[in-house]
Amino acid sequence: MEIAKLGEFGLIDRLTSNIGKKNESTKYGVGDDCAVLSYPNTEVLITTDMLMEGVHFDLTYIDLKHLGYKSAMVNISDVFAMNGTPRQLTVSLALSKRFSVEDVELFYEGLRLACDKWGVDIVGGDTTSSYTGLAISITCIGEARKEEIVYRNGAKDTDLICVSGDLGAAYMGLQLLEREKSVYYSQVEDLQKKMKEAQMAGDSKKLSMLNSQLSALSMPDFSGKEYLLQRQLQTEARGDIIQKLHEAGIKPTAMMDVSDGLSSELMHICKQSGVGCRIFEKNLPIDYQTAVMAEELNMNVTTCALNGGEDYELLFTVPIGDHEKIVGHITDQRFGHVLVTRDNQEFELKAQGWNPLKSE
Repeated sequence: MEIAKLGEFGLIDRLTSNIGKKNESTKYGVGDDCAVLSYPNTEVLITTDMLMEGVHFDLTYIDLKHLGYKSAMVNISDVFAMNGTPRQLTVSLALSKRFSVEDVELFYEGLRLACDKWGVDIVGGDTTSSYTGLAISITCIGEARKEEIVYRNGAKDTDLICVSGDLGAAYMGLQLLEREKSVYYSQVEDLQKKMKEAQMAGDSKKLSMLNSQLSALSMPDFSGKEYLLQRQLQTEARGDIIQKLHEAGIKPTAMMDVSDGLSSELMHICKQSGVGCRIFEKNLPIDYQTAVMAEELNMNVTTCALNGGEDYELLFTVPIGDHEKIVGHITDQRFGHVLVTRDNQEFELKAQGWNPLKSE
């Protein structure tokens, strides 16, 4: 169904008619000029992300359901990174005419799966037209007690540096998808060129054979690399780690999620906390599939783990008596930012993660 047939408000009604409330703080959701939220005796956390087609995602290899799920999770992750609890979410979409009502329903299906997992209410948003593809704007609202909020500026000398899971897998999944996309379209382009030549030559038999080859082009075999694809296409916010920290009575001194790469995020913490750091290469958590893929692509696996991005693991610092997965420790600022290699050589740590505003 064409979106124009329903119109903006008809589409909103169709997408949100059966969305109920899960949180007491949600007084009124979709259906008026504003959502109404109530947060007595607590701090409100707000985070917003923009996701642009061709910059942050490629619909060649991510379907709209997974995209909806990921779009919600990357915002929910920001609230967890403040040691908070996500409660509400708004979503705004700019859509070109190539998208149908059913396409947007798939996106919302993924969005709702993510919100249901963490008990988040969808309370509003906006839709508009686009001439350049799909644009997504998500805002997530959360809450936390004032004394529980964790900022980036609280790391102290001798604090341990922890990360909630393995690194580099999402980046390796992206590299795998980009490689296979390039191979596939190269084959398509080659066959289309030969078909054009056969058509000009009037060779109907060859044209038919080439057309059959084009139709027979199959999807690449991703067996043995499923984890890498999952990490790239099905992002998970690590609310489970927040729950475990609460249960253990551990409050991090500083925390953020790993969206742009461990090195970049750690440098943010160090800068805002006025400290240095030492990172131990041998302690970086790296999955087997990540290591194998890095070798296959002739890439340095440590570089991938430090700078890959989109892992959405939690990076946090804790007093020296506490730990999760320890990758290093905070130092006095005068000692700089250091990566200690497996053979105990020391190199300056540089932020080389994803920079969306970097010029080509």
